[in-house]
Amino acid sequence: MIVFPGGWNWPLWVAEAKGLFAREGLAVKVTPTPNSTFQMKGLIQGEFDLAMTAMDNVIAYREGQGEAGIDGPDLVVVMGGDNGFLRLVAAPEIRSPADLRGKTLSVDALTTGYAFVLREMLERNGLVLDRDYKTERAGGGMQRFNALMERKHAGTMLISPLDIAAQAQGFRVLANATQALGSYQGYVAAVRQGWARSNAPRLQGYIRAYADAVEWIHDPANKAEAIRIYLANMPPNTSQQSAETAYRVLLTDGDGFQRRARLDIRGAETVVKLRQKFASPGVTLKPAAAYYDGSFYEAALRTRR
Repeated sequence: MIVFPGGWNWPLWVAEAKGLFAREGLAVKVTPTPNSTFQMKGLIQGEFDLAMTAMDNVIAYREGQGEAGIDGPDLVVVMGGDNGFLRLVAAPEIRSPADLRGKTLSVDALTTGYAFVLREMLERNGLVLDRDYKTERAGGGMQRFNALMERKHAGTMLISPLDIAAQAQGFRVLANATQALGSYQGYVAAVRQGWARSNAPRLQGYIRAYADAVEWIHDPANKAEAIRIYLANMPPNTSQQSAETAYRVLLTDGDGFQRRARLDIRGAETVVKLRQKFASPGVTLKPAAAYYDGSFYEAALRTRR
């Protein structure tokens, strides 16, 4: 599988450390991706079986709107993950979205992922792309974080807990996407439909292990061990205090890991609406449910080992 590196992979680390993948007979090889184009191209071409990615990426490549120059008509979402944990973060001197006027902000890709969330949030504050601000590609969350710390850009969308690390360096969180937009489906598990049908037991095992890992993290009795697992997988300079903060943020009800990794269909509809608004004109997207196959998820949770 291929993922964006960062603390939002906590359930994966727990599933490995606690033997949940092994319980399902799975040996999971995880590859970090530098950006969404590399990730989605690799998934479509069969280099990876599964991707933990933004739901918008799946829709984009299904509809021929991806930036990698390759279409993925066989892609489908099979599991939820989180609401994106999206925060608009800016340099210390930027005190409000209005202060971003005339500035350059970074995105992963200009036409996929969370770029549309950024555009919508700024538009609601009276700022229009290419009139009031510019964007540049900078890669995935970790790459955007590093670019922001190096002052290459005035702001970007960061995913918790990267916003926590940025705040520790004096950078400002200007807005929370969930508060601004309401329900939003961020991270999901995506596969090729043909692969899923041929590997249903393995896919169901993965879903079961991931969902159980989310519930294990949420159990207060496991907090100390969960934080140890988190620190073991984060950069060596990650502090105990930042891990405690990440635990609080990533497990917030309604704004954290989705319980049992169940997809939020209302949040998925928000993703479709933003893509319909900002992507290629003249293309009518399908309802969100068309990009999600819940049969593997429901089968996984019905069947216990």
